[in-house]
Amino acid sequence: MEWFQAVVLGVLQGLTEFLPISSSAHLRIYPELFGWEDPGAAFTAVTQIGTETAVILYFARDIGRIVSAWFRSLAGGREASRGRRRRASYDPQDARMGWFVIIGTVPIGALGYVLQDVIRDDFRSLWIIATTLVVLGVILGIADRVGRKDRTVADLTYKDAILIGFAQAMALIPGVSRSGASISMGLFLGLDRAAAARFAFLLAIPAVLGSGIFEWPGAMDEGSAYGAGPTILATVVAFGVGFAVIAWLMSWLEKRSFAPFIIYRVGLGLFTFAMLATGTWSA
Repeated sequence: MEWFQAVVLGVLQGLTEFLPISSSAHLRIYPELFGWEDPGAAFTAVTQIGTETAVILYFARDIGRIVSAWFRSLAGGREASRGRRRRASYDPQDARMGWFVIIGTVPIGALGYVLQDVIRDDFRSLWIIATTLVVLGVILGIADRVGRKDRTVADLTYKDAILIGFAQAMALIPGVSRSGASISMGLFLGLDRAAAARFAFLLAIPAVLGSGIFEWPGAMDEGSAYGAGPTILATVVAFGVGFAVIAWLMSWLEKRSFAPFIIYRVGLGLFTFAMLATGTWSA
């Protein structure tokens, strides 16, 4: 039964990681719906390695270009400090993107380390998750409606990266949604939908991989909810499903809004409130 549950949870992780509906909320709510054991924060963090691997593969060319430009910019800076000037062999915009990702990762890295015990326990309350599903859904709806959507990734600034980084840090609370929070801030800053999603996905890579590696020993422990084998299976399934979802979402956002996702997350939040209020579920 654990193996079947792992496959289902892997599919859920892959389906919900990139959509602004919160994968961590789904991995907490759906086991409750089916009467399964809560897989825990460590399981969630490790399965996200699968979906982030899908991001790396999908954006492989962009990531390779950004990493190369960032390192070349460092080398160029050292040469300039020695009085040597050479024509840049990289796109400065790619080098800046590397810095944007680094700077934007600092808030979630620092807060995640400080609040790790709270994240594993208190933040997994279904009351909190139901609240964040509804509240962030409303915020995303407002951002999607009022955002100018006239800026692209090329228009990003260091200020944008910092603000979106702090928004991403809110996803330490299950139900917020890492992509949803980052995209919402991006929309408020005037980015178009595709640009906001693109930067949100790139920004998530260091944070998610770091969290997954940090939680790996706990998830592989025999005393964990699912153990090593099912957790690895769920991660592999999440990778496959996640790659398909990210390709679909980037195409969707070229012409359509976030409205269906907003309606869904608010509905799921209200449903969770109802189950808790009637005593059907325990928080």
